[in-house]
Amino acid sequence: MADLVDSVRAAVTDRAELPGMSLMEHLTELRKRLIHATVYLLIGFAVAYAFHERLYGLVQKPLDDLHIALNFTHPTDGLNLYLKTALLGGAILASPFILYQLWLFISPGMYANEKRYVVPFMAATIGLFMAGAWFGYHWVLPGAIKVLVLDFGKRFHPILTIEDYTQFFLAVILGLGICFELPILIFFLSLFGIVDAKFLIKHIRYAILVIFLISAIICPLPDPFSMILFASPMLVLYLLGVGVAYFVHPSRRKPKEASKAA
Repeated sequence: MADLVDSVRAAVTDRAELPGMSLMEHLTELRKRLIHATVYLLIGFAVAYAFHERLYGLVQKPLDDLHIALNFTHPTDGLNLYLKTALLGGAILASPFILYQLWLFISPGMYANEKRYVVPFMAATIGLFMAGAWFGYHWVLPGAIKVLVLDFGKRFHPILTIEDYTQFFLAVILGLGICFELPILIFFLSLFGIVDAKFLIKHIRYAILVIFLISAIICPLPDPFSMILFASPMLVLYLLGVGVAYFVHPSRRKPKEASKAA
């Protein structure tokens, strides 16, 4: 742990030479980026709501395939489902613009040669989130419903409400989508010199423990096999992050830049 603290201290010291911003300038910039991101989200929401029936069909499909009907207990449940579905769809549509606002906010703390990663950052972030959402939608969600409702609950009459199913759907899709962003987190930690490939490999046993703890929390199924199914992609993504850390860490980039300058 001491080497991690030293790496953080070194990363902060290394970037002290960059043009600084006052606290008020940081807050003003943050407000500006939040306003722009909110506008893009609202535009995406409006576009997605125009297709809310089709989006609802995608949400309902895992239940339709198993011939399970949804029920509601409150008059506004149907409207809330449409709104939440449109909000999720709008967030996905607006994600490139929102992510660009995030990049603009953090870019003042980066060197000019590091800012060229903007396109790979946006492409990888969106691609990994969509991969996690696809994995959850096509594999985890149908399997979880089948096991929990049709297998464990086969002796009972299932009454799935819109509110409960929506929360379950969003937990699986968003949870896996966020978990698949692990290489992006490693990318920034490596880019700023906080961790490197050697550090990640040295502490891989702790990473495996954390990954399985997260899988146990977000996995909707109680059996160990399902937890392993959740953890396996995250382990692969961690190893992918090791490769990313190797290529973007300053200790590897600076010798290359020096040789090109010579």
